[in-house]
Amino acid sequence: MIVRWGFGELEGLLAELGIERPFVVASERWSELPLPGMGRWTEVPTDRIPEVAAAAADADGLLAVGGGSAIDLGKAVSAETGLPLVSVPTTYSGSEWTDFFGVRDPSRRMKGGGAGAHLAGIVYEPRLTLDLPRDQSGGTALNALAHCAEALYVAGHNPEGDREALAGARLIDEALPRVLADGSDLDARTRLLEGAQHAGAALGSAGLALGHAMAQALGGRYGLAHGAANALSLPPALRFNEPVAAEAIGRFGEALGVDDPAERVEELARASGFTRLRDLGVPEDELDEVAAAVVQRAGAKANPRPATSAEVAELLRSIW
Repeated sequence: MIVRWGFGELEGLLAELGIERPFVVASERWSELPLPGMGRWTEVPTDRIPEVAAAAADADGLLAVGGGSAIDLGKAVSAETGLPLVSVPTTYSGSEWTDFFGVRDPSRRMKGGGAGAHLAGIVYEPRLTLDLPRDQSGGTALNALAHCAEALYVAGHNPEGDREALAGARLIDEALPRVLADGSDLDARTRLLEGAQHAGAALGSAGLALGHAMAQALGGRYGLAHGAANALSLPPALRFNEPVAAEAIGRFGEALGVDDPAERVEELARASGFTRLRDLGVPEDELDEVAAAVVQRAGAKANPRPATSAEVAELLRSIW
C-alpha cells in the first residue's frame, strides 16, 4: 500500500500507480472538491454494486473519497471489477486498510458484504476533516481506537500490529479530546488522523474481535453509525476479555495512560455524545436476536475468549 499525506499528492500517486482514468466514488458533499476522474457515483451508501461497476467500465482505477460508506463502496466495486482502489478518507474509520467491506442500502441497512478489494493507495488530508461533525469525529475515532484495542488480543495479533495499535491508541487518546473541544484545531485533527492511520494499519495486520462483531450486528440491523456502535460496544468487550487477555488490555491501558481502559473509552464515548443503546433506538426486546447474530460473525470467532449468545446478550444489556 502506498500512503501519501496532503491532497496535492493525489495526482502524483495516481500517476505512480498508472491510473489515468479513475472512476470516482464520492457523495454530493464533495462535489466542489477537484477530483480527477472520467465518471462519478454519488449515491453513498448504495447496494447497487453491479450498476456502479457498469458505470466504471471504461475506468482503469477507482478513487473513493469520504468516510467508511464511500470507501466500502469503492472496495465492493474494486472486488467486482478487479480495478485498483485509491482512498481519500475524510473520517477516522480506518476502512481504507482492509480488503473486506460491508454493503449497505441508502438507508444504511446491511445488505451483504465480501472481500477481495484491490487496495493500491491512500491519501490523507487533515483539512478534509475540519467540517466533520462532533458525533462523527468522536464515533469514527472511537472506531479507530477499537481497532487498536482488538488488534492487541485478536487471534491474528502479531508484533507489527501491536506496534501500530499502541502508537494509534496514544495519538487518539491525546488528540480526540482536543478535537471535541475545538473541531477547527488543524493540529489536533492531524494528530487524530495520524492515530487513525496507525489504527487502520493495525486492523489490516491483525483483524477484528468481539467488540466489532457487536457493533457490526447492531449497525447492520438498525442502520446505526458504525462509530457510535463501536463506542458503546468496546468497553463491555474489554471487560469480557480481561480474564484471558489481561496483559494485552494492560498494554492498551498504558497507551491511554490509565489503569482502567474500558472506563477511559466510556469517558471518551460520553464526551462524543454516546451513552446507551436505547438512545440510538435499539429495542431492548430484540437484544437476544442481535446476540445470536453477533456470535456468527468472524470477529466473535476470532475473539480470545469464546462468547455464547447468552453472554453477548448480557453484554448488550449492560449498555442498553
